[in-house]
Amino acid sequence: MKNIFIIALAMLFSFTSCQSQTSKNIQLIEASAFAEKIKNTPNAQILDVRTPQEFAGDHIENAKNVNWLNADFTTNAATLDKTKPVFVYCKAGSRSNKAAAKLAEMGFTTIYDLQGGILKWEAAGLSKPSDKLVGINKQQFQALLNSDKKVLINFFAPWCAPCKKMEPFILKMQKENSDKVVIVRLNADENKTIMKELKVEELPTLLLYENNNLKWKSSGFVSEEDLKKQIL
Repeated sequence: MKNIFIIALAMLFSFTSCQSQTSKNIQLIEASAFAEKIKNTPNAQILDVRTPQEFAGDHIENAKNVNWLNADFTTNAATLDKTKPVFVYCKAGSRSNKAAAKLAEMGFTTIYDLQGGILKWEAAGLSKPSDKLVGINKQQFQALLNSDKKVLINFFAPWCAPCKKMEPFILKMQKENSDKVVIVRLNADENKTIMKELKVEELPTLLLYENNNLKWKSSGFVSEEDLKKQIL
């Protein structure tokens, strides 16, 4: 019995040590600190782990696109220098968090993960200014709110895990409760301009309007029960 206890204790210590070592290699930092570290790192290795389509839309200067969702992520990431810092980001932080853990597992010694992803980067004013309209404009968005019912705007993305989890019951509410609320779903990747104007920095984001006035805002996962309390 004593031997079993000692073995279990040793396994726990080993697991804790591994976890601690991995966390030491990864630093989750906010946008301004991320930008400052890139600036002070010669030939910084910047890894954009979003899809090629997202990368083509906008990305941090000098970033390399290695799609986390592709099976060859590890192979492509292995071409980087493991002894030098690597800066990782995605859209909102979920994919970069997983990619950072994989990089630590691969032996990268210093990993900086952009907290909140490029959404927070843009919100901090760190993106290059652009007049390019992506998606609906302010006037078109305002037209969506012109209703005698409540209007729920749902910003989502196909790759966003909590968005996918919420999608079934939001679509159900959209159909079953159309007499009480108008639910409009806007793909974040296709509506960057209005997201920037509304300062939407996380996904999913829900905006509830009544008589053209914002009554409620929520970012992150919301249960079906809690959402019903707000809109019905």
